[in-house]
Amino acid sequence: METTAPNERELGIGVIGMGGFGLFAVQQFLQTPHTKLVAIAGSKRDEAMVTAKRFGADQLASLDELVNHPDVDLVYIATPPFLHYEQAMLALNAGKHVICEKPLAINPEQGREMIETARQKGLLMVTNLMQRYNPMFARIKHLIDKKLLGEFLHGYFENYAGDEGLSPEHWFWDRSKSGGIFIEHGVHFFDMFAGWLGEGTVKAAQVLTRPGSAIEDQVQATVEYGDDETGKKLVNFYHGFTQTGRMDRQEMRLLFERGDVTLFEWVPTRMIMRCLADEETTRALLDLFPGAQLNVTANVSGKDRPLRGRHKEFDAYQQIEIRFGFGDEKQHLYSELLRLMFRDQVSAIRYPDTHRTIREENGLYSLQTATEADQLARQS
Repeated sequence: METTAPNERELGIGVIGMGGFGLFAVQQFLQTPHTKLVAIAGSKRDEAMVTAKRFGADQLASLDELVNHPDVDLVYIATPPFLHYEQAMLALNAGKHVICEKPLAINPEQGREMIETARQKGLLMVTNLMQRYNPMFARIKHLIDKKLLGEFLHGYFENYAGDEGLSPEHWFWDRSKSGGIFIEHGVHFFDMFAGWLGEGTVKAAQVLTRPGSAIEDQVQATVEYGDDETGKKLVNFYHGFTQTGRMDRQEMRLLFERGDVTLFEWVPTRMIMRCLADEETTRALLDLFPGAQLNVTANVSGKDRPLRGRHKEFDAYQQIEIRFGFGDEKQHLYSELLRLMFRDQVSAIRYPDTHRTIREENGLYSLQTATEADQLARQS
C-alpha cells in the first residue's frame, strides 16, 4: 500500500476573504500536489459559496473557527489591507502559516510585529509579491547584473489604472482601510525595482486630490538606488487611478548606457528593447530572450565605429530592436506566477531550509518604502 511521506502529507488551506481574486488565486494554489481547501470564512459573497461547494470546503461562520480548525495548516488572507494585521495575528497565534495579499499591513509597525510573531513560532508570514516569480523579472535582473547594455542609469513605472470598479464609497479610497495608493498598490513595484537594484531611498513624492472631492487618485515618487561607489540611479513611480477600464495600462522603461528596455502590463509580459550591440552582445541578448523577434534598425560601420557616450568609447555593429513576449497570454502567466509563489512557500513549510524567492522581509521592505513615499507626499 502506498503512503505519503511525512513531509508531503496533505496541507490544509483556510481562506479569509473569498472574492473574485481570492477565487482566482485559490484555483492556482490547489494545483500544488497534496493540498486541500479545508475552510472559508470572512465572506458571504457568491464566490465564497461557489468555491466552498466546488472544493468540498467548510463555509465557517467565524474567523476563530477557521484558524482553530485542526485540518487548516495555512491561512490565505485576501481582504482589504486594514484587516491584514488583525487576521494574520489571529492565525499566527493559532499556530498557522500565513500568506496574505499585498500589502503586508497598513503600516511597518504592524508588519514588524507580524513577522516577529511568525519568526518566534517558526511560521511563514509571506506577502504575495508574485512579480519576482515572473521569468521576465529574472531576465531583466540578468541584463542589469551582467551589464549587457552597459550600466543601468534610470527607470520609470507608469500605471494608468482604471477606476470604473471603484465607486466613491469603495474602501480603496479610504486611507484608514487601504493605506493610500502607495501602500495598497505601489508595494508591488517598489519590490520589483528593489529586487533589481537593491534597497532604495525615497527622495521626493507627491499626491493629488481629485477636484471637488477628497479622493486621492494620483501619486508619484522618486526613489534613489545605489551609492557614490556604484553610481546612484533614480527611478520614478506614478500611479493614477483615473481611466476608463478600456484604457487601463502600465508601462515601465529602463535606460542603460547603450539602449533602453520598455516593459508592458503591471506584471510585465511584453518587452521592446532598442540598443546598439556588437556580435557578442547580440548573441547574449537572443540567448536571454529565446524566440524573440530581432529587427535591424541600422548597420554601424566605417567612420561611425567606435561609438561614444558618457565619455566612454564602445564598439557596435548594429542598431537593433528586440521584441519579446507578444504571443503570451497574460492571464495564463498570472496564473503560473501564483502557482510558483505558492509551491515555493509550501516547499519551505515541508522543508524549512529551502531557499525561497519571496521571504518575509520582502513584504516589510516594500511596505516601508511605500510608507516613506506616502509620508513625504503629505509633507510636500
